Amino acid sequence: MTRGCGWPKAILFDLDGTLIDSAPDIAAAVNALLAEERLGPLSVQSVRGMIGNGVVKLVERAYAACGHPLMGEALDRRVRSMMPHYANHLTGLTVLLPGALDMVSAYAKARVKIAVVSNKPDAFTHTILDHYGFAPHLAAIQGQNEKLKTKPAPDMLFAAMETLGVAPTDCLFVGDSINDAGAAKAAGMACILVQGGYSQDPLESFGADAVCLTLFELPQAIEKVKAA
Repeated sequence: MTRGCGWPKAILFDLDGTLIDSAPDIAAAVNALLAEERLGPLSVQSVRGMIGNGVVKLVERAYAACGHPLMGEALDRRVRSMMPHYANHLTGLTVLLPGALDMVSAYAKARVKIAVVSNKPDAFTHTILDHYGFAPHLAAIQGQNEKLKTKPAPDMLFAAMETLGVAPTDCLFVGDSINDAGAAKAAGMACILVQGGYSQDPLESFGADAVCLTLFELPQAIEKVKAA
């Protein structure tokens, strides 16, 4: 696919595993929930493999890992109990990933429209982006809410693009997982995946347009996609 010299007009970033390493905070929240029933604790590494499909899947996987699978109302009840723990563990242990703020601010200054699209609950997504200094550079923030299907469905990407006023062919999605690659493909946009996130499988197997080691390599990866 040929790209013009002005491409991309917009870059949509995933959050967890792409811009930030939030696994230690998420693990702390999960273990606080499990402790209510004298379950766990789970290691940070174990919780890393549970991240990426939203809070419901996170809680479901955590209880299954403890030998207590949940479904229906029992799962819904634990998800509700999880939310205050999640709110208390957003920024205490989370760190920026290499090149994250550098690339977001640089492309924003270059007049590329920047958005973040995350399966993390919307209010928590806003809190984190504000805390770590991303918010002033963003033209749109789309976290999880009850109205939109989470990634790998394309709904959240379409919502962000509507806010930005751009078409899929003008956009690039940058993420770290098969869900990100799947959402980008379903939305009809190019995708670059970044190593260092929470994927258990090789990123090269997900059908992205390019893979880079860190976000510092994003400009080179974009040039590779343009030349493809």
